Amino acid sequence: MTWPVMNWLFDTLRSYPEIAIFLTLALGFYVGGLKFGKFSLGNVTGVLLAGVLVGQLNITISPDVKAVFFLMFLFAVGYSVGPQFFRGLKSDGLPQVFFAVILCVACLLSTFLAAKIAGYSIGQAAGLLSGACTISAVLGVASDTIGQIGLSSDQQKAMVDAMPVAYAVTYLYGTAGSAWFLASIGPKLLGVNLAKECADYEAKMGGAGSEGDQISAYRRLTTRAYQVGKDSKLAGKTIAEFESRFKLPRVFILRLRQASKIVETNPQMVIQSGDVLGLAGPRETLLKVEADLGPEVEDRELLDVPIQILDVVITNKAIAGKTLLEIRNSEVAQQVRGVFLRKLIRSGQEMPFNPGTKVDRGDVVQLVGPVQAVEMAAKELGYADRATEKTDVVFMGLGIVIGALIGALTLHVGKVPLSLSTSGGALMAGLVCGYLRAVNPTFGRIPAPALWVFNNIGLTAFIAVVGISCGPSFVSGLKAAGLSLFLWGVFVTTMPFVVGIFIGKYLFKMHPGIVLGACAGARTTTAALGAIQDEAQSKVPALGYTITYAVGNVLLITWGVVIVLMMK
Repeated sequence: MTWPVMNWLFDTLRSYPEIAIFLTLALGFYVGGLKFGKFSLGNVTGVLLAGVLVGQLNITISPDVKAVFFLMFLFAVGYSVGPQFFRGLKSDGLPQVFFAVILCVACLLSTFLAAKIAGYSIGQAAGLLSGACTISAVLGVASDTIGQIGLSSDQQKAMVDAMPVAYAVTYLYGTAGSAWFLASIGPKLLGVNLAKECADYEAKMGGAGSEGDQISAYRRLTTRAYQVGKDSKLAGKTIAEFESRFKLPRVFILRLRQASKIVETNPQMVIQSGDVLGLAGPRETLLKVEADLGPEVEDRELLDVPIQILDVVITNKAIAGKTLLEIRNSEVAQQVRGVFLRKLIRSGQEMPFNPGTKVDRGDVVQLVGPVQAVEMAAKELGYADRATEKTDVVFMGLGIVIGALIGALTLHVGKVPLSLSTSGGALMAGLVCGYLRAVNPTFGRIPAPALWVFNNIGLTAFIAVVGISCGPSFVSGLKAAGLSLFLWGVFVTTMPFVVGIFIGKYLFKMHPGIVLGACAGARTTTAALGAIQDEAQSKVPALGYTITYAVGNVLLITWGVVIVLMMK
């Protein structure tokens, strides 16, 4: 490529900064996705570094651009965590709420202490909080607040330009260090064998004996046909009596063949010798049936039953708060036969479940079974969450407008102006809208792919503009405070975890796996949750993640305002 072509490209990017934003996104996602062993920079850091590189061309971008993307991102965050945030305010969720509050306060105080000792500016302190605690949204919220505290335009620019430097230096350990510390050091501080503790907890949740791990059983769901032998003890029993032998996991007779005729079943029907039963259930359970029932036979026509897999949002108040075992023994479950639970999803995370697991409104259960039975179960449990590409833009747009308008209101305490800012208002609006959607999912739908775009593109486009705008001053800022920022970042990342581990163990008396999951949730670090679950060989840590993640998202973003006011 010749220099004239390069000059033309640079001039074009300066003239059309919107092209520079998309170039930054493309480069950033590529760099962020590169793997170095098990580690990668991640999209946000990759986009920031790409933005700094592109920003060396002195490209000017209107701050309104990043404001639009940032509001989109914050609304999506609130919408995602709203159901769990409000669920946590119930009595059974309050311990995890208080845990998250304490850990988040430890994040704020650790940052303030480090910034004061090191003599950092307001912008550096906000960037330290954002990077070390891996909460990128702090950059936007703190920028809004810096603009409201009476600084000159030059001072504001210096503060805002300092934030991404501190963020970039501390974010890497904030992400990788969190995962390493919680998965490797956390169990040692708790003094436990994490895998054994989680295995014991799963057994306790599931009860004794045959009620073991439902997740693996239901994922191996199958159908088989057996012919009732002449000497079978089950001949003469009703279908209800046969099915009652299997508590959890369950086995159902979907259909049977009598005298060469296929018959639809009901619980009162009597099983006779020579009948061929079409059974549905976990493979390992069905393998044990043959000894009592009779030989397995091939009967494709009998087993040719239309099956449906359907996600259902729990909205029924009568179901909310009950355990799976209580639901299984309810009148509703007795009327709906042949339906199995494949997955339990809460705040986007697949949860472990056993007979003792409670479900609540906003949880998504994935059901599988005959079409008619699944549809009936969906009506009893809540709302069938069928795949769609349509987003309720009216709901989303009005939510952001109302939230931002409320956030724009300013209350003066003495000479200090206080407000949520439009960004804080959008976050709160997202929380409310997400909760309303969970309890009444007939409106306000944002499909998962669309929510991913609002969340990820909203944030990374905002970060792209930040990186491009601060590019010229980034290198000099990094040289001035790089090593110091990194070391203080290690401190700010680690200390809240130490606090959380010990208060979780001694004050809240949580299970070790749930303590570590709650630490990851309160610090909103999904990568750490994955590392903990790998170490535990279990999904039990996810039980501590969802409520604390919701609370942590709200508080840590809010700390972007608080750290600026504290440092001022």
